Amino acid sequence: MEDEEKVVEKVEEEAQDSSEEIRKIMNYPLVKFCDMNEEMKGETIEVVVTALEKSPNNLENAAKLMKDAMDKKFGGGWIAVAGQGFGFSLSSHVKNLLFLYYGGSIAVLIYKAS
Repeated sequence: MEDEEKVVEKVEEEAQDSSEEIRKIMNYPLVKFCDMNEEMKGETIEVVVTALEKSPNNLENAAKLMKDAMDKKFGGGWIAVAGQGFGFSLSSHVKNLLFLYYGGSIAVLIYKAS
């Protein structure tokens, strides 16, 4: 019985370590679609990552931080959406849309409304 408990405890520890490693690996932006120029894309990714790091447990606040930063950098009219499991169909200004995943499960859509 005691050996079984030790085995179960070891498996649980390994599973926890494994999930932490996966989170670390997935802690980078994975761009799915972008029609921005390279400079704007880089700055936008930086804005997104910074906002998600500041508010990891409050995606609504992170989206507001993204929108405010983009409005300040590139003029008004930006819309930011951050969450899990959403779809979209939209019209945007050409060369002003970025869709990415961050942390493995958080999707971010940021665009300038037309």
